[in-house]
Amino acid sequence: MISASDLSNKFVLDVGSVEALKREARTDPEKALRQVASQFESLMMQMMLKSMREAADSAGTTDSQDTKMYKSMLDQQLSVALAKRGIGLAEVMVRQLSRAETPAVEATSPATEIKGAQPAASVSPAKSVTPAPATNLPSVSPALSAPAASGSSSLPDTARNFISKLWPHAQEAARTTGVAPQFILGQAALESGWGRSEIRMADGSGSHNLFGIKAGRGWQGATADVMTTEYVNGVAVKTVERFRAYGSYADAFKDYANLLAANPRYAQVLNERTDPAAFARGLQQAGYATDPNYAEKLTRVITGSIMRAGLSG
Repeated sequence: MISASDLSNKFVLDVGSVEALKREARTDPEKALRQVASQFESLMMQMMLKSMREAADSAGTTDSQDTKMYKSMLDQQLSVALAKRGIGLAEVMVRQLSRAETPAVEATSPATEIKGAQPAASVSPAKSVTPAPATNLPSVSPALSAPAASGSSSLPDTARNFISKLWPHAQEAARTTGVAPQFILGQAALESGWGRSEIRMADGSGSHNLFGIKAGRGWQGATADVMTTEYVNGVAVKTVERFRAYGSYADAFKDYANLLAANPRYAQVLNERTDPAAFARGLQQAGYATDPNYAEKLTRVITGSIMRAGLSG
């Protein structure tokens, strides 16, 4: 049996290599470009293997959750092994990107509060929705009542635009759930990196999925397959997962609100409407995400200086 320590050592696509790649991009951009192209080629092959596996499993075989997990791990390692030999895609990418004048790898690190978390665990909402009262929405403090008219000069443009554009949708979701809109907006900011890491479709267009909600068997809408990180027994494992895609941000916030309001596992979360730390802990305990530090990260975003500056009026 593969132990947790073995997994952390064996999986080449672990997120721990990202910082090393950023450092290398500063000193040897060409080498970093080749590594990125190779990892992209590995990702493409993993997606192909995933599609083949799903096609084979649809023939009537039934596997336990453990069997599915180990099959997924096997497919990941196969894709890495095949990528080492290469199919030519990485070389083509290197040639094309080398001609561009802009750097192939972003060398600067974003502020801690802007960095997004990993996508959430898949939960399919129940059919019946029992909205929370639409009146008397909670407020955390007078300083967090609404977006500022002009914004602070020190507030990053990305965060300022994110808050201004999505605040009305967060208010609408608050009317459905009774949860403070600041909390909802903070979770969207965490999951999407203030909109910079929004889940993308195969053609590069946005999915409008800001909450990392996966597409379960009951989902009938559009989907997007992307590489993400899941934690298995506390160990970060890279895997390709299928996420929901929406026609607009309004639809994304509406689906998120219905998910929280309809699913019994989030009943306790909806009771934590004024305490950001309790709200974040409730989401983690209910299984919204597998990241063991999810509650701490979410609390920091909701109560952080970037959110305060964006919502101060």
